[in-house]
Amino acid sequence: LYCHCTLRVDKIIDQLQQFVLNFDLFGLKEYWLYLDRRLFCRLEDVYRSTVNKLRTSLYRYYVINTIQVTSCRARKTQEFFQKQALELQSQVEWRDWFILPFIPTPEQNPAFSPYFSRQWSDTFLVSLHNFLSVLFQCMHILWLNPQPQCYKFAVLVRSDGEEVITHEGDVMVHHKLPVYVQNMDRLGDTELQASTSEPASSQSQQLTNQSTNQPTNQPSHPRHKRIQEHEKERKELFSKPPSQTPEKKGDAGEVEPLGEASSDSLDSCSNSRSCGGAAEGGGLSVEQPFIKLSQEEYGEHHSSIMHCRVDCSGRRVASLDVDGVIKVWSFNPIMQTKATIMSKSPLLSLEWATKPDRLLLLGSGVGTVRLYDTDAKKNLYEMNIDETHPRILSLACSPSGSSFVCSAAALSRSGSVDSAPRLPIPVSGQLLLWDTKTVKQQLQFSLEPEPVAINCTAFNHNGNLLVTGAADGVIRLFDMQRYESAMSWRAHDGEVYSVEFSYDENTVFSIGEDGKFIQWNIHRCGVKQSDQVLPQDATGPFILSGYSGYKQVQVPRGRLFAFDSEGQHVLTCSSTGGLIYRLTNGEPALESVLSLGGHKAPVVTVDWCSAVDCGTCLTASMDGKIKLSTLLAQKS
Repeated sequence: LYCHCTLRVDKIIDQLQQFVLNFDLFGLKEYWLYLDRRLFCRLEDVYRSTVNKLRTSLYRYYVINTIQVTSCRARKTQEFFQKQALELQSQVEWRDWFILPFIPTPEQNPAFSPYFSRQWSDTFLVSLHNFLSVLFQCMHILWLNPQPQCYKFAVLVRSDGEEVITHEGDVMVHHKLPVYVQNMDRLGDTELQASTSEPASSQSQQLTNQSTNQPTNQPSHPRHKRIQEHEKERKELFSKPPSQTPEKKGDAGEVEPLGEASSDSLDSCSNSRSCGGAAEGGGLSVEQPFIKLSQEEYGEHHSSIMHCRVDCSGRRVASLDVDGVIKVWSFNPIMQTKATIMSKSPLLSLEWATKPDRLLLLGSGVGTVRLYDTDAKKNLYEMNIDETHPRILSLACSPSGSSFVCSAAALSRSGSVDSAPRLPIPVSGQLLLWDTKTVKQQLQFSLEPEPVAINCTAFNHNGNLLVTGAADGVIRLFDMQRYESAMSWRAHDGEVYSVEFSYDENTVFSIGEDGKFIQWNIHRCGVKQSDQVLPQDATGPFILSGYSGYKQVQVPRGRLFAFDSEGQHVLTCSSTGGLIYRLTNGEPALESVLSLGGHKAPVVTVDWCSAVDCGTCLTASMDGKIKLSTLLAQKS
């Protein structure tokens, strides 16, 4: 695992250095934003200062390299500060740096000379490398060399930084870095002046030792001693022959019995680490990609769920039911309700803001969008969208946090804000862009061939592209730098219910009323890469039957599918719980690998909060129950 993490970190550092050496400021910023979205946003807020320090040091590293390498260094340096003026002027640590382009020999200036030393650059790169290394290792659940007969133990990081060895089925899984990581960055201005008296090689060695658990002259962290003790216990356990084969357990931790198998199959099982967490469905291969460590239930809702979304940091969940009740709750370290929002008017959509992630956008059935602060537990703004299109069907916040798109639709013919049957002629709709800071509408997108209700919206990782799915069965791809449609094509017979970008963002996936799960190539308009028919209980409309012929029908509102952190697996709805499929890039396009189960009513929306190797699947159903399944990913 350490070699795997080191290889990945080395590639990241190399890429960042390439941007610096090529004076590619735009690429450098975009890549750091990508890392922030994929990695840093998953950390708790206490680590944000460390991330900010590293970003500041990275920009300074870029500036210093520009001055040292280029002949026209004054012009290059001025370009940097001009492009970054809006972002950096308000930051105290950059206050004295704006004079840098006008200093003839900045490397001789006492305020800046330390940054031109080889020691500073080496210390920065080692600090960044070690921070990323620890981040990757501690966001993994570390497997300790599986042995024959499939005995498994995992090192789990508790909320207080402690590490605990657990057997299969234990449920204590958290994602926090060790306490010392909070002070891992040594590039603050105060520490920098003091550090110039130490040899660079000494500092680098200390930082390297800190990352690789090698002893230094300073006392070893207690964490390292515990790891050594756990390793000793593991060797003692594995040196003894097993007394019996693991038996299948309950929901707390499911382990499939090995049954009758030859020695060859046992060896194969131990090598692939696939003896635990088998799916409840059929058609499964020997090697299982996930183990279900636990499944918990959130039961504070009393009616069918419409939306259930986890925020970008993975710390909070917002869930909305058909009665207009919103619950904001956390699940780490314990499941706890943080806020309850009651609405007099019907609510149809919700979305977490990206910056800051404590804000929640709430779309109503009366033409308004509310901005709610989940920490202060109060409404900040209420925006009136359009009286002629009062149903706010979908909201999507740009990754930059500066704006959001809003889909507004007219009332159905019955006058209801939420009609179950689809109309033969799609109702009218608008797609609008709103500025989050000014709380004003920026523009209205053109919807060709006619204004139509947009059911679902999704941004790519940097907000440059927006994909939408509409009631007329058409997928539209918008260029958000030009604010115009880049392409559109008819994707489904009937409405498009849910749409998302793929992991590499070269394709989009969609689920429609025709029951199909389709992958589309965005570089070739309307070209399918794969096409899979899903069961009716995965696509809706969803039906809950009761006594005396009672039947409740719900059209899809929330997300119908979600991807894991690597984009190799997809979670979908079913009548008894979430279903996880592997994307095969062949025929069939999906291969069933795990059924999460646990529900007694149809699941109507899902979400997947991933943190590298461990993920949390959210499945919400028509009886108001939300299941939170913690998975462990097994790397082959």
